[in-house]
Amino acid sequence: MKKAFYFFKTSAFAFSALFVFYSCANNSKDNTTTEDTTDTTAVEEAPAPQVTDPQIASIAVTANQIDIDFAKAALEKLDNADAKGFANMMVSDHNSVIDAAVKLAGELGVTPEDNPISQSLVARRDSTIGAWKNLSGANFNKAYIDNEVTYHEFAIGAVKDLLIPNASNEQLKSLLESAVPNFEAHLAKAKEIQAGLE
Repeated sequence: MKKAFYFFKTSAFAFSALFVFYSCANNSKDNTTTEDTTDTTAVEEAPAPQVTDPQIASIAVTANQIDIDFAKAALEKLDNADAKGFANMMVSDHNSVIDAAVKLAGELGVTPEDNPISQSLVARRDSTIGAWKNLSGANFNKAYIDNEVTYHEFAIGAVKDLLIPNASNEQLKSLLESAVPNFEAHLAKAKEIQAGLE
């Protein structure tokens, strides 16, 4: 698990703490373990948040795309109607956010810049989807929805605590702020479905 945390030494403390929460919470829900030798004290020593608008654009698009990827992978195996409906909603809603972000970036002349945070999100996505391969039925339904609850909690925190405070362009900040209520609605729905699966 800690191999995915390499970026802590170069990324913001606030985001790092959120990512630890997401990764640890997500790993506790699957039965996979990974040999771990990285020193997590790097989280405590991480510098103050330093992300630029191009990096924020990349993180925002990547985070939304990852939830689409989670949903598409899940739709191949979900057999619960509520979970399927939620996954389809994630594809539609997060595509809309990506479209708005890409359009705004184009208008502002901002080219999304890949960065350690975006890269770590992608690595975590791959790890999560890989852990789902041996699950099916009720176990898979629960793993997907549990992940959605944790991921949306993480995403809301990251947008509020890292992306919005560091956005220098007011239009970009406004787009991020407008996305929060949608993500909070997703979280509430995921929790509702989660309660029905327990």
